[in-house]
Amino acid sequence: MCNLYSQTKSQDEVHQASKEIAEDDDVIEDFTGNLPPLSGIYPDYAAPILRPAATGGWQLSMARWGLPTPPQFLHGKRTDPGVTNIRNLASPHWQRWLGVEHRCLVPFTSFAEPDSRSGPNKGKPVWFALGADRPLAFFAGIRTEWTSTRKLKEGEVTVEAFAFLTCEPNREVARIHPKAMPVILLRPEECRLWLTAPIKQALHLQHALPDGELDIVLEGAREDAT
Repeated sequence: MCNLYSQTKSQDEVHQASKEIAEDDDVIEDFTGNLPPLSGIYPDYAAPILRPAATGGWQLSMARWGLPTPPQFLHGKRTDPGVTNIRNLASPHWQRWLGVEHRCLVPFTSFAEPDSRSGPNKGKPVWFALGADRPLAFFAGIRTEWTSTRKLKEGEVTVEAFAFLTCEPNREVARIHPKAMPVILLRPEECRLWLTAPIKQALHLQHALPDGELDIVLEGAREDAT
């Protein structure tokens, strides 16, 4: 599963892409502060998301990567760092967060999958992007406010949390990681559909990119700063 990605475009570029999704007549509030390039985003890290605003319109805000783990997987555990990738949206655990108020978009420039091929690099990150210049795109995500103990040293906290959807991999990803890939949305109309459409319609977006749409841009590194 994808447990590592990057978002290295400028704050202005993320904001402009969000405006194209939201359409010109919608207000976008930006609560991300001074958003630096994020060359290696790991589970429980804070990262930007585009989500519905409580007062209408849209907002860019920071959230921590990892939604609540299904209870059956928490027996005997004192912490819950969260689930980063979600595939089975028929599960009652996830269905509570499929309304438009809980949907979000996660901007990214590249993502990594562990190399399943035999050899010295097995298990190391292989980075995928939409081209060598790492154009900005979005994962289809869901988000919620969540109170839990994510880390013992931190104690109980209430955070904005997110995860993104996965699906069957396309040809490029399957060669490296045959189990899954993130659901990637390229066009503003796809992104707006995910944020606004009834769930039965929105779930038609849960599919892989066509073969040939992704390139391997880096191998073996724990960050992609390009």
